[in-house]
Amino acid sequence: MPYRRLPNTDSARIRALKTALLKGKEIPPSQLAYPAKTIVRLENFLPLFEQNIQLRRQCLTQQNMQCHEYNDLLRKAKIYLAHFLRVMNMAILRGDLPVETRAYYGLAINETTLPSMNNEKQLIAWGRRIIEGEELRLREGGSPITNPTIALVKVRFESFLEANIYHKDLIKKSHEYIQRTAELRKVANELILQIWNEVEATLRGLPENIRKKECEYYGVVYFYRKNELGKTITEETLRTILNKQLP
Repeated sequence: MPYRRLPNTDSARIRALKTALLKGKEIPPSQLAYPAKTIVRLENFLPLFEQNIQLRRQCLTQQNMQCHEYNDLLRKAKIYLAHFLRVMNMAILRGDLPVETRAYYGLAINETTLPSMNNEKQLIAWGRRIIEGEELRLREGGSPITNPTIALVKVRFESFLEANIYHKDLIKKSHEYIQRTAELRKVANELILQIWNEVEATLRGLPENIRKKECEYYGVVYFYRKNELGKTITEETLRTILNKQLP
């Protein structure tokens, strides 16, 4: 006996639901192998399920496409901030700036090592400190640091901040769609199982080969075990040979 296998992918679930719905529209309610009220449930659920899957895929695609651009903006922001601090340290080493300059950026005055900016949180925190510190120093009459200027550093940093907000929003939306899809997937599984059970129960009085084909028309999927598959092929082959031999 072949065994029934429920869909295990979203594409297969949609295909099963569409097949069942198509039969519900083609066959009169009195001859339908599942309750007519299920058609209404299918018509309401299927578009919702398909739309959510499509939106989830679109969001994940956008996230993947934006990921490269985002990483590039993050890298450039980090480089410009680090270069700015290196130039500041070299100016102090030359004697062009006092060691107290470092305090404007939240650094110890005798610390020449660059702060860690290896993750987004650190980069954002230090970026704000450095930009705000330099703007304060300039307002107090300090000479500007150049190559890069704080204006150019700020442009790179703010481009990264905008991308960071968009990146986080995409991640949030993707997570919401993934969770919503998981919830709808459970409903789809329950609905498919219900329809298949109803179809098989309605057609249980038919001979096995006819019942199997009729159930498959409604989207029920059957698989043969290895030993059954070989037997089925043998029987079909034998039947074909006998038919050819008949006058």
